Amino acid sequence: MNNCELCVPDQEEHDFFTGRCVLVNGPVIVGAGPSGLAVGAGLKQQGVPFVIIERANCIASLWQNRTYDRLNLHLPKQFCQLPYVPFPRKFPNYPSKHQFVGYLESYAAHFGIAPRFGETVGSARYDGACGLWRVRTRAAAGVVGGGSCETETEYICRWVVVASGENAEKVVPEFDGLREEFAGGVVHACDYKSGEGFGGKRVLVVGCGNSGMEVSLDLCHHRALPSMVVRSSVHVLPREIFGKSTFELGVSMMKWMPIWVVDKVLLGASRLILGNIDKYGLKRPKMGPLQLKNTNGKTPVLDIGTLSKIKSGEIEVVPHGIKKFLHGGVEFVNGEILEIDSVILATGYCSNVPSWLKESEFFTSDGFPRNPFPNGWKGKNGLYAVGFTRRGISGASLDAIRVSQDIGKIWNRETKQKNRSVGVVCHKRCN
Repeated sequence: MNNCELCVPDQEEHDFFTGRCVLVNGPVIVGAGPSGLAVGAGLKQQGVPFVIIERANCIASLWQNRTYDRLNLHLPKQFCQLPYVPFPRKFPNYPSKHQFVGYLESYAAHFGIAPRFGETVGSARYDGACGLWRVRTRAAAGVVGGGSCETETEYICRWVVVASGENAEKVVPEFDGLREEFAGGVVHACDYKSGEGFGGKRVLVVGCGNSGMEVSLDLCHHRALPSMVVRSSVHVLPREIFGKSTFELGVSMMKWMPIWVVDKVLLGASRLILGNIDKYGLKRPKMGPLQLKNTNGKTPVLDIGTLSKIKSGEIEVVPHGIKKFLHGGVEFVNGEILEIDSVILATGYCSNVPSWLKESEFFTSDGFPRNPFPNGWKGKNGLYAVGFTRRGISGASLDAIRVSQDIGKIWNRETKQKNRSVGVVCHKRCN
């Protein structure tokens, strides 16, 4: 019996779907970033059909559309490649964002992965009546009568892979006076491309993570006058220690030493190379960098030149919280007023999973799996997650392999038992 014939909307929805209905003989993957592509490649290896849904018009939209021009991978390329296909040998140790995007596009082409672009997931709900998932999407379908027209599609599938990522939406804090009073330009780091238009301007960078540090450095290179707000403690480490990647060194040592010992070694080497950064307004957390990353997901800053600009005074560190913005400046909580021309919010990103996934057991209200890595990849009723490990692309790749193998095992076992043919995707009208 066709599964589609069994599915009627569950009573929680209280409505009948009037859009297009598609039965998918395999999983629906939400997100065509590195995580979604890695899952797709693994499923191809297993012979499992799938559909990837992507709200943007391209793969890896975060990398293509929401990163600054000077961005390079922070980690060596061997820690950033996807399963089954390594980076080209000719690539440098720290590929540029353009090289990385090219690699991802080649990866998708190699495995014949063709996402459905321009579709935004509005909801994904498990229908207990038929044991399948209902994933509803919206897509712009042109202009009708002077207004935009949207098409709605409901995908019905057995498995859903959440691969929308940790950084799906920008975080924009509310500051008193920023929108109403401040007369200068305000952009989030995701909309910042380069400091080309900021030459000679006094720019306040809010945030001191890797993005805030690199944006401040880029502004210096374009002769802007950046001031960076550092409201909390931060670990700054050299990208390399005595010619070896700091990250690679840490990973190697953790095979033989407890994490707190590795932290002490890294911090000792950092102090030797970078000096005492406290006197420049950069206070280190009490917890070590690797322990902090594992516990809270807070990534240490890997310095690529920003610290030298701070030491020289070309980047001013402001170790105070913001009280309010004025017409031509900003007032800090200590009463100090700084005149500025522009503001760049390097205030990070967040998951958007709770806004569309209608379940609360597997994911927290923050949009991360409740179980920490390496046990956060599989939920109930065919629900999976990839790219939420807080361990970068290497962590996402490990989960992608687990997910694709798990689905492939079930798919191939049942296919063999039922002696059914494997189609690419079966599309049927369900209404």
